[in-house]
Amino acid sequence: MSLTRIVRNIFMPRCKELERYNNDAEAIQRQALEYLLEHAKETAYGRDHHFSDIRNYSDFAKSLPITTYEDLKGYIDRMRHGEKDVLWQGQVKWYAKSSGTTNDKSKFIPVTADGLKMMHYKGGFDTVACYLENNPKSRLFDGRALILGGSHASNYNLPHSLVGDLSAILIENINPLANLVRVPKKATALLSDFEVKRDRIARETMNKNVTNLSGVPSWMLSVLSRVLELSGKDNLLEVWPNLEVFFHGGVAFTPYHNQYHELIPSAAMHYMETYNASEGFFGLQNDPADPSLMLMIDYGIFYEFIPLEDISDGAIADPEHPHIVPLEDVKIGKNYAMVISTTCGLWRYMIGDTVRFTSKNPYKFVISGRTKHFINAFGEELIVDNAEKGLEYACEQTGAEVLEYTAAPVFMDNHAKCRHQWLVEFSKEPANLEEFAMVLDRKLQEENSDYEAKRYKDITLQHLEIIKARPNLFNDWLKMKGKLGGQHKIPRLSNCREHIEEMLKLNV
Repeated sequence: MSLTRIVRNIFMPRCKELERYNNDAEAIQRQALEYLLEHAKETAYGRDHHFSDIRNYSDFAKSLPITTYEDLKGYIDRMRHGEKDVLWQGQVKWYAKSSGTTNDKSKFIPVTADGLKMMHYKGGFDTVACYLENNPKSRLFDGRALILGGSHASNYNLPHSLVGDLSAILIENINPLANLVRVPKKATALLSDFEVKRDRIARETMNKNVTNLSGVPSWMLSVLSRVLELSGKDNLLEVWPNLEVFFHGGVAFTPYHNQYHELIPSAAMHYMETYNASEGFFGLQNDPADPSLMLMIDYGIFYEFIPLEDISDGAIADPEHPHIVPLEDVKIGKNYAMVISTTCGLWRYMIGDTVRFTSKNPYKFVISGRTKHFINAFGEELIVDNAEKGLEYACEQTGAEVLEYTAAPVFMDNHAKCRHQWLVEFSKEPANLEEFAMVLDRKLQEENSDYEAKRYKDITLQHLEIIKARPNLFNDWLKMKGKLGGQHKIPRLSNCREHIEEMLKLNV
C-alpha cells in the first residue's frame, strides 16, 4: 500500500477542523487574544502595558501602541542577551534574521518554542493537509521532499542561542522523523555558502525520488538549474518523474511561472502558495482554483488591519487618531496594512505587508504590496532607505549628483540570471558610470543583509545595471500620466517593471 495513503489519515481530521474558519472566525480570534494576554501578562512588556487589566479588544487597543521593529528593538536586544520573560514567557533562544530597517542592516525576530509549534510547524502541517485533500491520488510521501534552507550563526556567543534564516531554524528544530522524507541532508541544508550548497544539493538529490519541492522560487530555480546542468537532462521530469508539487512563498511567483513550466512541462504539476514570514505563518492557498490565501486564524496570532489610506511612508499618518479594525470589521476589496500580535512576542506589530480580502467566509486575501516602496523579486527586500543611502554614498565617492531615479527587477532567465535595473537622471554625471554602479552595489550590500546574501558570488542576483536617463525624462513621464506637479512622486522602487518600461520607451 502507498505510504501516502496511510499517512493521509493523520492529516484529514485537520481539514475538518479548518471548516470552523467559515463561521467561527470572530470567536477563534477572541480566543487567540485571550491566550496571548494570559501567557504574557507576567512579561516585562505585559507589565509595562498592564495586560492583567485588559478585559476585551477595546481595552487591548487602548493599552498597546502600534509598533514597528524600532519600537521593540530594545526589548528584543534584552532577549538576545539572555533575559527571560521580556516579550514572551521564558527564555527565547532563536532569532530569525531578515532584512533591515531604516536604522539597521538586519532585523532579529524572536522565534519562540510556542511560535514554532503554533505557527510555523502548524502551517506546514496544514499546507500538506489541504494539498492532500485537494489531490486524493497524490503520492507525496512515496518519495522525498526537497526543502531549501538557509543558515544560522551564534547569537552573542550565548550557549544554544542562534540567529539565522527562518528556514534554517525550522530545519534545526524539525521532528527527526521528518528527515526520513526530506533531502538534502541536514549538514548540506544548513551550509552558509550558497554556491557550495547549491552544488551539493543538486548532487545529493538528482538520483533520489523527489516528489515535492519547498522554498523561495528564486533560490529554488537556481538549484534546479544546477540539477539540470549536472544531469544533462532537458527538463526536471526526466530527473524526477514523480515530481508533483512545489510549495512556494517568500516572493511573488508570477514572474517565475513560465520558467517553471519550461523546467517542469507537465499539466499535472501543482503549485501551492504559502505566506510564511520570519514573523509568522499567516496564509495558505487551500483551493488550487483560487489564487487567494486563506488567513490562518487559530495559530496564536491576533490580527488587526489599518486602511492603506491611513498609512504614510510605512507609518500611521495620524497616530493621535488611528483607524484600526479587527478582522471582523474588514471590508472585501479594500487594501489594509496588516498588524499582528503573536506567540513570538510581537505586539500590535506592523509587518509591512498590505493585503486585500477577497472573502470573509472563510477569510481569504491576496498580498497586495508593501507599506513602503520596495523590491523583493528575489527575496532581497530592498527598501527606499537602502537606495537613498546607497546613492548618497555613490555620489560622494564619484562626485556625481542624482536628480531623479527609479529601479525595478530584471527577472531571471532560464539560466537563473537576474539583476536590478536602475534608471537615473543625473544633474552631474559621474566620470565613470561603471564605477558609480560598482560603488552603489557595494553600499547596498553593506546596508541590506538580504541583498548582500542574494548578491553573493553572483549566484542569485547579478551586478546591478544603471541606465542614464535623458534630461527631463521623469517629468515627461509624470506629464504623460497626468501627474506632473502637486504631490505626485516618482516611484523609487517597484517590484514589477510597469513603470520603468514606460519610462524606457520615453528615454530616446
